Amino acid sequence: MTMPRVIYWFRTDLRLHDSPALQAALDLKPEAFWPVWCWDPHYVYRARVGVNRWQFLIDCQNNLSKSITKLNNKSKLFLIREAPQTLLPKLFKAWKVSHLVFEKDTDPYVRQRDEEVVQAAEEAGVAVIIKYGRSLWDSDELVKRNNGKPTMSISQVQAAGLKIGEIPRPIPAPKSLPDPRETDLEGVEQDMPEQNPDFNDAYRGGNDRSYEKLAGPNGDFAVPTLGELGFPAATTKHRGGETIALKVLDEIIANRTYTATFEKPNTAPTDFEPQATTLLSPHLHFGSLSVREFYWRVQDVVDAFKGKASQPPTSLTGQLLFRDMYLAAQAKLGWAFGQTMYNDHVRFIPWHLQSKVDHEKKLASGEYHIDSEKAEEWFQRWKWGRTGFPWIDALMRQLREEGWIHHLGRHSVACFLTRGGCYISWERGAEVFEEWLIDHEAACNAGNWQWLSCTAFFSQFYRCYSPIAFPQRWDKEGAFIRRYVSELKDLDKKYIYEPWKAPIQDQKKAGVTIQGNGEEGEKGAYPKPMFDFVERRAVCLDGMKKAYEAKLYGNNPKVIDGTWRTLFPDDAEGSTEGKNFEDAMKESSENRKVKAGLWGGSSNDGATEEIQGGAIEDGEETKARDTAAAKRKKQVTLDGHVKKTKK
Repeated sequence: MTMPRVIYWFRTDLRLHDSPALQAALDLKPEAFWPVWCWDPHYVYRARVGVNRWQFLIDCQNNLSKSITKLNNKSKLFLIREAPQTLLPKLFKAWKVSHLVFEKDTDPYVRQRDEEVVQAAEEAGVAVIIKYGRSLWDSDELVKRNNGKPTMSISQVQAAGLKIGEIPRPIPAPKSLPDPRETDLEGVEQDMPEQNPDFNDAYRGGNDRSYEKLAGPNGDFAVPTLGELGFPAATTKHRGGETIALKVLDEIIANRTYTATFEKPNTAPTDFEPQATTLLSPHLHFGSLSVREFYWRVQDVVDAFKGKASQPPTSLTGQLLFRDMYLAAQAKLGWAFGQTMYNDHVRFIPWHLQSKVDHEKKLASGEYHIDSEKAEEWFQRWKWGRTGFPWIDALMRQLREEGWIHHLGRHSVACFLTRGGCYISWERGAEVFEEWLIDHEAACNAGNWQWLSCTAFFSQFYRCYSPIAFPQRWDKEGAFIRRYVSELKDLDKKYIYEPWKAPIQDQKKAGVTIQGNGEEGEKGAYPKPMFDFVERRAVCLDGMKKAYEAKLYGNNPKVIDGTWRTLFPDDAEGSTEGKNFEDAMKESSENRKVKAGLWGGSSNDGATEEIQGGAIEDGEETKARDTAAAKRKKQVTLDGHVKKTKK
């Protein structure tokens, strides 16, 4: 009987510990075993990937390759520079492969790509083994146990998970790996990718050279460098790799009180060096840390803790439930999950800067309509951290520099861009996050932006974050602002969140002038705020009310054909009451008399916290909150599920 010859296709599972797919490959007892990464041009050219995330990926790949070599000095991560759809069929033939094994994914592009690869494998007589390992439960199984519907709340995830059964315990890393046998690529002709359009061209200082040779410039299957990709050096201090991920997890678990009592809404978004949360999310995305390893290490501490432990959804394990929720929703909805148009679970709001759509493919094209030059200006100022609101600008600059911002910081900038200030489509913000986050997970990114824009998952649109009052809860001295908005580092704390109120003499003392809009060349200047926040908040509130009254979703025929405009006065030209954009700005002062309690605080920029623990469910009308549902007699909690399955 012929011994198996196995390609293990690494993707976003860049680890050796707790890998069900890797274990399945090794259980075949192969005589030849190739750990392979395909350098997919889709991500090199067609996905928005900033330099910092590239560096994190490269770190993870190099670390994994070294770990493989430690187990077998004849092996490594064989990184081959071609699309998997064309490369793998050639390898099947060249290396006489009998099995292809890989980890399951929910991303719509990946699923489409994997279908092509599986079909090619079947045609070549290669057996395919696919195992889930990116989530606590199999995402497709969650959907199945949720009556075939996307998971739109934590309670739905918990109930469906209870039906599936216990979250599996992690499995140990292998202690040895079989030899790869031949790695000759002689006769394997490289299919060169189409480089245009290149979504990342603006950041390349030179041409991408990562596809010049199939096995790399030295023929040794090396991981590409940023230089080969044409990128400058990364600016993030956060590094990737399984070794780092497990070390960080060990440090977190060692602090048992922190681990057991962690509540995300109580962590400070203004903390830096170190940050207030684990910062393990990029490791979960790239798979340098197993989600089950994280879950069970934490849960074991919680079970043994003598005091009062925190509970999902705000606890550490609760954060993983949100991830499972979004992944399962993506698994069900596919491409539509990442956009408004054709998405039957996302409310339609007549935002500014809406996406252009290819109606034949039912997909957003990656471009957007500029219906207002003012909105476009606001968007660019938001993106580059020059809104004139120091809290927002500090967060966006931290994001660009480090590739990460705190959970509540993400809430603040997302609310500000959408329903709490600019009234700009959440899809524009999601694209910026896609580009700059090192922990970007397509499902979580889309889901979080839908939540924070109150288009899905959460519907209390009247709860907004003030860019002035909210950060002062955590940092009255303004240390975070001084770190990331250097223009204001010497400004008196009295004005640090509202520098436009600083008298001229205080500005001079601090070496800054509050003027302009933050354009380059304004040395020693910090921009004036681009609008009156209280006025804009009222404008957005009126617009959201009208949009909610219309009860439109992304799959509504009126949304698709554009006749939704007839449901709003004046063709919905503005963000409130159908007024055109400029009129809405001028007249917004009429709406400034907002009841103090409406914003959850005083009428003077009250800062209401919107916790991701109140997911909304009950179909499209989203009538009931999880926090209320959790009190129902039959509601199961994650801890209850764990205790039940342990018996």
